[in-house]
Amino acid sequence: MKKLQTLLDTYGESHLNPVNKLIHWICVPAIVYSLFGLLYSIPFFVPQTFFFNWATVVWVLVLLYYYRLSMAMFLGFIPIGLIMIYINHVIFLNAGSSGGTLALGSLAIFIAAWIGQFIGHKIEGKKPSFLQDLQYLLIGPAWLLHFIFQRVGVKY
Repeated sequence: MKKLQTLLDTYGESHLNPVNKLIHWICVPAIVYSLFGLLYSIPFFVPQTFFFNWATVVWVLVLLYYYRLSMAMFLGFIPIGLIMIYINHVIFLNAGSSGGTLALGSLAIFIAAWIGQFIGHKIEGKKPSFLQDLQYLLIGPAWLLHFIFQRVGVKY
């Protein structure tokens, strides 16, 4: 696996335009959040709870990927994932444990955020990085987190 900084640098090459960057700050978290919602809405083989759902299963697998790249990224994504899954859990419960309601809202966010991403890349004039390597779908969130880490002095 490539070193984290190389992945971040390569991802950053197609995200230089300030408008595209701003769009990514909005759309990447929205995509991650909506993916958690879509996954949470899939019936689980035991009664769904905050910890027992498909979003948590996939989140743990993604955390393993980040762990292989960087302990700081791994630790940084723990609270982010917990918050996003918790919000989806609350929506699921408030919708009468209806996966359909959660899925529809999540799908709307997912579609709108991807439209935003492609608008950003049209403005940038470069194709999204994941078209070169699917791994960049996981690097997008890390790219945003690395800016936060730089700002607060966390080495990643």
